[in-house]
Amino acid sequence: MTGANSFSVSGYGPRPAGWTRLLARDSLTRRLDWPMLLSAVALSAIGSLLVFSATRNRTEINQGDPYYFLIRHIMNTGIGIALMVGTIWLGHRTLRNVVPILYGLSLFGVLLVLTPLGATINGSRNWIVLGGGFSLQPAEFVKVSIILGMAMLLSARVDAGDRPHPDHRTVLQALGLAAVPIMIVLLMPDLGTVLVLVTIILGVLLASGASNRWIFGLLTAGIVGCIAIWQLHILDEYQINRFAAFANPSLDPAGVGYNTNQARIAIGSGGLTGAGLFHGSQTTGQFVPEQQTDFVFTVAGEELGFVGAGLIILLLGVVLWRACRIARDSTELYGTIVAAGIVAWFAFQSFENIGMTLGIMPVTGLPLPFVSYGGSSMFAVWVAVGLLQSIKVQRPMSA
Repeated sequence: MTGANSFSVSGYGPRPAGWTRLLARDSLTRRLDWPMLLSAVALSAIGSLLVFSATRNRTEINQGDPYYFLIRHIMNTGIGIALMVGTIWLGHRTLRNVVPILYGLSLFGVLLVLTPLGATINGSRNWIVLGGGFSLQPAEFVKVSIILGMAMLLSARVDAGDRPHPDHRTVLQALGLAAVPIMIVLLMPDLGTVLVLVTIILGVLLASGASNRWIFGLLTAGIVGCIAIWQLHILDEYQINRFAAFANPSLDPAGVGYNTNQARIAIGSGGLTGAGLFHGSQTTGQFVPEQQTDFVFTVAGEELGFVGAGLIILLLGVVLWRACRIARDSTELYGTIVAAGIVAWFAFQSFENIGMTLGIMPVTGLPLPFVSYGGSSMFAVWVAVGLLQSIKVQRPMSA
């Protein structure tokens, strides 16, 4: 053999040029964060089994087709992965140039929910029903737009070399950008999403190097705001009942405390290895409401036991660990802020979802990333993975 082009694979002739580029040391494929990607795929695959187990016998919601939710969950995952690929192809820096458009579209989406096109599900008016069994939750995409928008504002002068960290005026502008969609989401009302958005804001500000006075000020304002909301009776009755059931688990076990009590029974009955997939009595008996979405972790706890539930937490931990490394290794503040915002989002939402099934957090209706059924949530988390991968694979900008 002479020359690189004469290399053959198993004696079947020269290696194609495209294959050589694919396996090149500096190729896109090699630069992807595979531990994160494989963990996210594994979570979605496990989610498919859990969703199928939770819905296959529920004829009142699966339209008589036991595979109804399974097929849609797999479709949602496939679309989400395609969105991730598109995000990597465009690149987080290219998306930075169209942040105003993305932000405007996300605002338009949540405003549509407040029109007659919006639908109320489980007490919150945060859905747009598209027909054919599909619906859209625009608030999920607000999470992405706030991260990108705040990152663009907070990093602009720092990455340009004009300042070592964002000044007070820039921080105020970023907070104003985030405040508008938060106020709209509060009108729905969707308190769970608001909590996620507030956590994202704190994570973004911490990563940006903004003055600690802003962090303490926001925390203080948040505490005062919660007290004011409670005293002014702004919360809906169902939200007050959820907090009451969280504070007193024995309160009305057949009413407001039913969901959390049944969730704990399901998880507690799983033991170490679980009752076996599709053999959980709580799941088969349909005792836990919304088990394919908000309470999907109870299926894992009952049917896969501590081992299976622990595996889900471990895989989520891998995703967060790799995202933290991407934030740390980014050569530009913009990439660091975007990655940190996604870490805050995934970490809080995962903790809240799992925590509410265990009774250590109030019920807020947040899905478990990658696992719960729901197209909007699945699309948003895979776009976020695409942003993280883009930060990882793109080379540092030339000076």
